[in-house]
Amino acid sequence: MPELISIIVPVHNEQTVLQTFHKELSRVMNTTGLEWEAIYIDDGSSDGSALLLEEIRERNSNTAVISLSRNFGKEIALTAGLDHARGEAVILIDADLQDPPSVIPEFLHWWREGYDVVYGRRTHRDGESWLKIKTAQWFYQTMSCLSNVEIPRDAGDFRLLSRRAVDALKTLHETHRYMKGLYAWIGFPQKEVVYRRETRAAGHTKWNYWKLWNFALEGITSFSDLPLKLSTYLGTITSIGAFLYGVFIMLRTLIYGNPVAGYPSLMVVVLFLGGVQLICIGIIGEYLARTYNESKARTLYFVKEYLPVRDEKQALPERR
Repeated sequence: MPELISIIVPVHNEQTVLQTFHKELSRVMNTTGLEWEAIYIDDGSSDGSALLLEEIRERNSNTAVISLSRNFGKEIALTAGLDHARGEAVILIDADLQDPPSVIPEFLHWWREGYDVVYGRRTHRDGESWLKIKTAQWFYQTMSCLSNVEIPRDAGDFRLLSRRAVDALKTLHETHRYMKGLYAWIGFPQKEVVYRRETRAAGHTKWNYWKLWNFALEGITSFSDLPLKLSTYLGTITSIGAFLYGVFIMLRTLIYGNPVAGYPSLMVVVLFLGGVQLICIGIIGEYLARTYNESKARTLYFVKEYLPVRDEKQALPERR
């Protein structure tokens, strides 16, 4: 039986590019000579993406469509795709054509060489602003310093996963899912493939700076407890500094007396200590909120409709 390759494509309001993407994906995959399936996950799209995906499936017997009950976010959509993928190798790719399907044959080459995770590293990020590129670099630098797992820089979700890597990821049921960290956390042999990230073929990005900020917090809190330790160190250093300053004030008062002057310095100290306390409480709150969400152990997603590939014998479960 020939090896099956599963292609997972998360979709959220990508109506303008889906036809072009599927045509390019089919062209590339058909040159490999491998059996393959495309699994589109409609993550609560509000445009015509859902209807267009059904049309694509009607014309292509190797295409499946999973419609989630609402917008759960890209990380959960990818998880739904991994749960339903049947292939010996699974490729994750966005539908906007920024990650070119033409790189997939190289992924497959290194997979055959024995690598379980083959990820794309972007050498250029065409069509993105200077600020977005710089903030992404700062984030990856911060993650490399904070995380106890080495997470590749400038690597997105565009990658190939072997069957045992997918099975390992499926055992992780955490609610707050920073997938790039999970790919690295499972281990196994990993290989980097460099490529140039193109501009979007059509449509607009769904990410804004607020979402990117929250995404960065997700990554840091999911794979590092160093901020908690830093808040402890900061509190300790501040307390020592306050104690030494108090000793200094006491000695100065005993030697030189206690003039009334000093209101500005007093306000600076009070505001500084208040700011340190609020920062530390905020850090603790971020971790506490995530612990609270994990303790509820809610289902990660619900499937509104599952349309399997037409030659599939048995439909997979509709919820995870």
